[in-house]
Amino acid sequence: MDDITGLELSPRKIEYLKYLFERSDNVRTTEISNHMNVDPSTITKAINELASSGYVNHVPYRGFSLTEKGKDYAHFLLRRHRILSLMLNHYGLTAEESCAEVARFEGYVSKKAINAICDSMGHPAFGVCGRIEHDSCNLKHEHHEEKEE
Repeated sequence: MDDITGLELSPRKIEYLKYLFERSDNVRTTEISNHMNVDPSTITKAINELASSGYVNHVPYRGFSLTEKGKDYAHFLLRRHRILSLMLNHYGLTAEESCAEVARFEGYVSKKAINAICDSMGHPAFGVCGRIEHDSCNLKHEHHEEKEE
């Protein structure tokens, strides 16, 4: 996970990964299509691109599921969403407004920026959208402290 920037995927592909992560089992193209209000051929093309990049497995006649790489990336996506939502909530938006606003721009915020925001917020455990996991920014912070000693 250290080699990601958080900017690898388009906002639409981010939504597909998050949806697959929430479902946690094989998901058919038609399910994604119905949920996202997108033509099935568009879904198939995007999911195949995610599969060729190693984020998704395709099981013929059963659907799609996340690979370990896809699950790791989805964890980062949820963390990014929750940190940004909490930040906007802190500055006066309601929980619902925060989530909606973040959904519009989250795909353009790097992992480096998220780690800095998380650090400045004191690594909060919960956001307005749920639990926030800190594996990546805590590990980076611990490695930084070891180098100083």
